[in-house]
Amino acid sequence: MYDVAIIGAGVVGCSIARELSRYDLKTVLIEKDTDVANGTTKANSAIVHSGYDAKPGSLKAKLNVQGNALFDQICKELDVPFQRIGSLVLAFEEEEMKIIRELYEKGLANGVPQMEILGKEQILALEPNVNDRIIGGLYAPTAGIVGPWELAIALAENAVENGVELRLESQVTNIEKQGEGYRISMEGQQIDARYVINCAGVYADEIHNMVAAPSFKIVPRRGQYNIFDKSVGNFVSKVIFQCPTKLGKGVLIAPTVHGNLLVGPDAENVDCKESRETTMERLAFIREQARKSAPNLPYHGVITAFAGLRATPDTGDFIIEEAKDAKGFIDVAGIESPGLSAAPAIAVYVAEILKNMGAIGREKWDFHPMGRKMIRFMELSDAEKAEIIKRDPRYGRIICRCENITEGEIVDAIHRKVGARNMDGIKRRVRPGSGRCQGGFCSPRVMEIIARELKMDMTEVVKDNPKSYILIGPAKSSSVLRENLDAAAASKTW
Repeated sequence: MYDVAIIGAGVVGCSIARELSRYDLKTVLIEKDTDVANGTTKANSAIVHSGYDAKPGSLKAKLNVQGNALFDQICKELDVPFQRIGSLVLAFEEEEMKIIRELYEKGLANGVPQMEILGKEQILALEPNVNDRIIGGLYAPTAGIVGPWELAIALAENAVENGVELRLESQVTNIEKQGEGYRISMEGQQIDARYVINCAGVYADEIHNMVAAPSFKIVPRRGQYNIFDKSVGNFVSKVIFQCPTKLGKGVLIAPTVHGNLLVGPDAENVDCKESRETTMERLAFIREQARKSAPNLPYHGVITAFAGLRATPDTGDFIIEEAKDAKGFIDVAGIESPGLSAAPAIAVYVAEILKNMGAIGREKWDFHPMGRKMIRFMELSDAEKAEIIKRDPRYGRIICRCENITEGEIVDAIHRKVGARNMDGIKRRVRPGSGRCQGGFCSPRVMEIIARELKMDMTEVVKDNPKSYILIGPAKSSSVLRENLDAAAASKTW
């Protein structure tokens, strides 16, 4: 029997798994998809919010500010890209300046440090590309940007290194109360656990309803984004927000930790919990809204678009508590924005709940907080590159020219503790396919490397889920194809 089962391996589930790996517990992390970070974590704004937006006294406010303060240490320990670049909320009229002052007061109540209300000239000095029609705004220097999937993957890897078991492709189909805990049924397998932590994202209400009476509902809210080429990545240096509305923080413009530019999202409630398609209509809306903040936004530099889902609760706040009619079952639900920012603090908060239940005993003497560093070849000095290539010639072979990713980095990503098993898994870990050509040149080589290292046929290499196949078989030679066409024409079997 496991002591703790965590359902859902997004950034919150992975944060909790890593936090619990500090203790003498038998813990399992369960994920329905083929990889960790495969839901909301893989498609969001990648912002570490400072914490002025949430209602004072709410869990969102408390855990956002606490989580923000933990990012420097966690990202240093786990070798995750993080930059504390600050954010600006822009106001274009006096009514919006009232909102700016309200945000400032909420930030003070929430304990956000170093905020300032700036005038037009101060903002334009910081960000000359924003709209000169602004009249002022709120500056929060503690805001930052992070690699969200890199963070979740590193958290999961460190958790596994410290004894947590990870089960992928294990969709929970039923949970039954047992004498000492719960029996969790997955496709073709069952496990028992004394405590269950529900981190199932947009499916958290459905998981909750397996063991308890319905007490909240999760509405999937889709947000679409554009990613710009690195050639325009320095268009702004900070996260640029518009004044928030009831639907969220609005369309933002922000640099990414990898040097691109991100614009989005919109906010659209959808019925399907897997609805991640983009639409021309909504992307046009984002473009129009973003130009309010920056009229000269270089849209010729867009290289791709994507959509993600936010798990919006009908309660208006994070839901982090033991279910009232299911002892030992802890909901961690409705973790919409600022969920990424709050994730480290949510993990500590959940550990405290378990301690109060008597579920957690002593800390491990051999817990190791440091993640195994990744070799980012193009960031090395010439001398370091020469030494790496001498040890392993695969680091001297560039596979992705847009992002300058080597074969050695791809092979390492496959064979780590929580290694990549498909094309998207490689892309999230070391970025081939993330550049200007979007994998047009490097994808065949990446597929060859995955097939070779995992000892599979290339037709078995998929983009993401088992049904997202890329190849269906070898192409026939032109002469064989011509013979087949001639035979079909002769027999009139078109």
